[in-house]
Amino acid sequence: MMMQERTYKSAAGAILFDATVSPQVGPDWFVPDYWHRQGALRTQAGGRGGVSIIATPAGECVLRHYHRGGMVAALMGDRYLWTGSDRTRPFAEFRLLGEIARLGLPGPVPVAARYVRQGLSYNADLITRRIADAHTLAECLAAGQLDGELATKVGALVARFHRAGIWHADLNAHNVLVTSRGLYLIDFDRGCMRKPATAWQQANLQRLRRSLLKLGAAGHGEALFEKDIWQPLLDRYGRTLTP
Repeated sequence: MMMQERTYKSAAGAILFDATVSPQVGPDWFVPDYWHRQGALRTQAGGRGGVSIIATPAGECVLRHYHRGGMVAALMGDRYLWTGSDRTRPFAEFRLLGEIARLGLPGPVPVAARYVRQGLSYNADLITRRIADAHTLAECLAAGQLDGELATKVGALVARFHRAGIWHADLNAHNVLVTSRGLYLIDFDRGCMRKPATAWQQANLQRLRRSLLKLGAAGHGEALFEKDIWQPLLDRYGRTLTP
């Protein structure tokens, strides 16, 4: 079903939502305490962006509050510079996820996005459908489940997105979800559509490689990691990228 964008505007900001998923979305949807009062707040976690699992009329969803990372977080926290509604982080990610869904790629289904403006800055939230019964690739690695077979699936997954010209700004082991139904990429904040090109595709892959190494994928030696994990991943990536 094609996405039907609808916008709810208020004096403070705006909400962008898909009417095919939910015919109406209000400001309360973006407040964890609202869902808590309804008995519909499943879990809530911190991290760079606050994440809540909520049971909505549209099904179980993930509510993510945008928050800056790195050194700028101490200065700006969850505030972003206002440059227009269409250029806000949540609206851009919402629309990219819509394109990912249209292309039939395995990513989160967008439900709604919101910004609240205060002068020259804004804060933001995004709601997506929850991908059930999933573990991150990082969790699989920690559990000793990352092998050549899983690595080839990761390579194929990344290649499908790259072939479609979708650049992931933070391709790491925490943003790959593994389920019995297949693999998914999540968290497309700052992602965008690009003309397929070797330079950015290889840089994306190297970011993933650094993430795996940082998490201990080469615990038995980097040579073994290259042979058993990384090379199978690259081989499948190449075959999928140019079938």
